[in-house]
Amino acid sequence: MAALRVLELYSGIGGMHCGLTESGAAAKVVAAVDVNTIANEVYKYNFPNAPLLPKSIEGITLQELDSLSFDMILMSPPCQPFTRIGLQGDVTDPRAKSFLHVLEVLPRLQKTPKYILLENVKGFESSEARDNLIRMLRTCGYHFQEFLLSPTCLGIPNSRLRYFLLAKLQTEPFAFQTTNKILEAFPSTNESELEHSDPPIEGTSQPDTDQSAISRPGGPETGILYKMETSEELQRKQTQDNDPNMQTLEDFLEEDTEDISQYLLPPKSLLRYALILDIVKPTCRRSTCFTKGYGHYVEGTGSVLQGAADVEISSAYKSLETLSDEEKLAKLSTLRLRYFTPREIANLHGFPTRFGFPEKITTKQRYRLLGNSLNVHVVAKLISILLQSH
Repeated sequence: MAALRVLELYSGIGGMHCGLTESGAAAKVVAAVDVNTIANEVYKYNFPNAPLLPKSIEGITLQELDSLSFDMILMSPPCQPFTRIGLQGDVTDPRAKSFLHVLEVLPRLQKTPKYILLENVKGFESSEARDNLIRMLRTCGYHFQEFLLSPTCLGIPNSRLRYFLLAKLQTEPFAFQTTNKILEAFPSTNESELEHSDPPIEGTSQPDTDQSAISRPGGPETGILYKMETSEELQRKQTQDNDPNMQTLEDFLEEDTEDISQYLLPPKSLLRYALILDIVKPTCRRSTCFTKGYGHYVEGTGSVLQGAADVEISSAYKSLETLSDEEKLAKLSTLRLRYFTPREIANLHGFPTRFGFPEKITTKQRYRLLGNSLNVHVVAKLISILLQSH
């Protein structure tokens, strides 16, 4: 059987490519397209044999697309028009222009691709861009299924709720019963490894925003604890940490970090953001969504790791408000709070150990690129489901 010819749009650092490889599909990327020069450096470093087109998608002509004769499209259009924290300009946002171009060009192709996988943020499902996509799919004779999935569905201790859409031409049915509802777990199919997974616990996944929702103290009746979290939030975290179906974070951490001190939270950040940090230990079975601002901004960009596992968080936070800044810092420093390293975030996102970054890519750039990426394991499983037939 001939290898599937795959077009990778908005290819970024290659998360979709990694997912395609992990799925085991007989496939070949015939073109990857992205305008981000730094992301393209990383993509070329990891996939030197894949044809990479460093240009805007609007700049690709119908003739160029026809010449690629592809069977599958993998794409992650820009999410900024649809995020909660943004202006939610939807189709009027200039960053949505390239996606609208794809929707306009696809019906005019000489050969309609058989398969489509699209990823975006939660919020896309209620956008006008999504409605345009569905209209195009119906016009071209596709059937499809929409999902809202987090890596927690696969036992990965990282909340990263994302919208996914699978589409295939109606000549080949899905291996499961599709529905017009958005699925929050992988569907059951004929293969045992694709059995239904329990959906993530409500509230465990956060949208990809640079500012996630932070609880604020509202008086004693709200049950605020020593940090800025309610008793309900603490209960939810404990429930996740006690979930035997979830891996622990230590499975994803680097065994030997040469200079871990470079990842320690600076004193200024400790003093300013101590009460809103999401602190996890290596033995925890959860972490919040890492965004592109991680390592640079603190609030709402992802969890931080407690290096001194034997120190009780409550003891470090006890009576903080009565202490001087110097005393606060001394107490908080006993926790040895640090950022996850870029490699550790890549591990949580499912990137294989062989995946790397060119040396010239800075730590800040690595965080930004990973924050804009996706979970490889989720994509791999969806590709397997997409290609499976009755």
